Amino acid sequence: MLIAVPDLVSNSYFPAVAAVELGFFKEQGMDVELEMVFPVGRAMQALRDGDIDFVAGPAHATLSAFPGWQGAKLLAALSQHTFWLLVLRSNLGVQPGDVAAVKGLRIGAAPGPDAALRRLLIESGVDPERDGVTLAPVPGSGDAGVSFGVHAAQALRDGIIDGFWANAMGAEVAVRSGIGKVVLDPRRGLGPPAARDYTFATLVATDWLIEESPAMAEGAVRAVVAAQTALRADPSLASEVGRRLFPSDEALLIEDLVRRDSDYYAAEISPDSVTSLNEFCRNLGLLSGDVAYEQVVASRFIHLWPER
Repeated sequence: MLIAVPDLVSNSYFPAVAAVELGFFKEQGMDVELEMVFPVGRAMQALRDGDIDFVAGPAHATLSAFPGWQGAKLLAALSQHTFWLLVLRSNLGVQPGDVAAVKGLRIGAAPGPDAALRRLLIESGVDPERDGVTLAPVPGSGDAGVSFGVHAAQALRDGIIDGFWANAMGAEVAVRSGIGKVVLDPRRGLGPPAARDYTFATLVATDWLIEESPAMAEGAVRAVVAAQTALRADPSLASEVGRRLFPSDEALLIEDLVRRDSDYYAAEISPDSVTSLNEFCRNLGLLSGDVAYEQVVASRFIHLWPER
């Protein structure tokens, strides 16, 4: 079986990666491999077409291949809340939380994640077209095996862009090098409050797999929950995974990032988070009308989510 991940070097998708690499899927009797598929829309299309079995990605991206939440469901959250950060060149002197500072800047953002930043800007009174904000993928970020966030940090260093919207790994690389500064981090309240619950990292499966192979879907949930529990208890396990999969510099950072984010590693998908997710999707034009919680979430597996 295959799990598609749009960015392997991501702390927010990391519980799915760890579930494979630390053997939690094997404990469920499942032979699962990771496959990097970028951008996330292409991963969702591969899920729809039956080329892969699961996607670890942002919840809202499911609608890019499954309109109206028809044909796929969220099995479990990998991590809670909107997980991208906005990093700008440190020499711009921008204060944290200053959304308007993006006016006139070139911002790197991957397809899928860019929707969250666009919505955040609009809700903050910044019109990208009117205010000269260029939001686009970083040149070369679509090449095979490229981590968007880490690549964006290099592009920031090279002066190709003025900032980027990406995962915490890319942000950490930029901050530690001194070239970048975190300006927005919705997950931790740095930015508009509504942005915190636009979306979240999740494991997605088709309705077909859930109905035809419920034991596989259940095993996937159990494996993710086991990985989250293990990482919360011992973040140093992340180093083992990092040494296998990550470039050397990022392998040294992943334990710190997992330790910092461990409180967000929870499988629960609350009704409130689905309400916020669907509102976000309606604002993007990806969804119309109300959709029941059970249409979005594979609620038959809720009992597998541990209470915290």
